Amino acid sequence: MYPKGNLFVPASHGHLEAILKEPTGEMRGVALACHPHPLGGGTMHNKVVYRAAAGLVEAGFVTLRFNFRGVGDSTGEHDGNGEKDDVRDALNYLKENYPNQPITLAGFSFGSRVGTEVALDDERIVRLISIGTPVDKYDFSFLKNCRKPILFVHGDEDEFGSVESLNSLVAQVAENAETKLIVFENCGHFFDKHLEELKNAVRDWALGKVKK
Repeated sequence: MYPKGNLFVPASHGHLEAILKEPTGEMRGVALACHPHPLGGGTMHNKVVYRAAAGLVEAGFVTLRFNFRGVGDSTGEHDGNGEKDDVRDALNYLKENYPNQPITLAGFSFGSRVGTEVALDDERIVRLISIGTPVDKYDFSFLKNCRKPILFVHGDEDEFGSVESLNSLVAQVAENAETKLIVFENCGHFFDKHLEELKNAVRDWALGKVKK
């Protein structure tokens, strides 16, 4: 059994089960991490989401990860679109509890697709992290309008997004936004054997240590 969340975030359909972690040192901001597709077993305990969130905490960010509607102890039912409202509800929680703090949004797979679309026009979010971007499964053309710094972390053997397809997307995003693409070799969608590298990449970029 997965551990329970340590809080509930109010949502239009009831509540979202969530886990909030605070850094031990100076707080540099707050962050939200979104998990992969619920119908594929995705939860806030997914190993990629957990590592990405850990990297953000190490970088000094208060980090919230949550279960989308219908997952774990979150109320509601999955519908593939309402999850965007879940992201907004989680952002509302962070803004209410940590006012005036810049928000970084990170999403893995389906969480990237849903989260980045919400983040595009949400002024509370200052930068994005897209992990395992399933560019061959979903339409990410909306990201061409992104004006915020965005990090892409990917595996060269990702089953849901070829490096070629992702390079094409990144090139389009780079016309309007600061972008960084990190690709791990011999790495699939779930970053097996690359989880520590993933965490470190997220941490270093959040700290501004990654070269453009």
